[in-house]
Amino acid sequence: MFDLDDFLSRCQEARDETEPRRATREVLDRALGTADAAAAVADAMAPTAAGFTLLHHAPDLTVLHVVWAPRMEIFPHDHRMWAAIGIYAGQEDNTFYRRAGAGARTLTASGGKELATGDTVVLGDDTIHRVHNPRDGLTGAIHVYGGDFVAQPRSQWGPGVEEERPYDIDEALGRFTEANEAWRAGGP
Repeated sequence: MFDLDDFLSRCQEARDETEPRRATREVLDRALGTADAAAAVADAMAPTAAGFTLLHHAPDLTVLHVVWAPRMEIFPHDHRMWAAIGIYAGQEDNTFYRRAGAGARTLTASGGKELATGDTVVLGDDTIHRVHNPRDGLTGAIHVYGGDFVAQPRSQWGPGVEEERPYDIDEALGRFTEANEAWRAGGP
């Protein structure tokens, strides 16, 4: 059985470790690392639609429950802080980018990583990525950030022209709404 309060407490303890990124990944690995554990998290989180929920928010740690709709994709964006991501259901495909050059407002693709149920990954402070759910079902994930993810100014590249602009939370929320509507209508 997954205990969310215990999980959040362990994330807070990991934040205070000498190597908080590694410690946080270990917390995620313990919570999601087996099929039974991931299923217990899925049962506890019980996602029914795409969106994200703030589970913990402090100046030095933010924990989100993120659910991606089937075939949903979100534009490239950065976090400007480390992140640890664990998948408890479905699949999250990440395409990574780097800036096209010094001072450039555009991006160049620089690899990717598929995360399936039970997988975890740590992203660095300067990571820029696009997220896509390639599956026909919901993808559920726990995202842990090493800072105040809510208040941190960030950038996005898109929708539309992939040129750097300030991150717009309303635009991101709109993508989740559109993805839910398309899913419920039987579309991509």
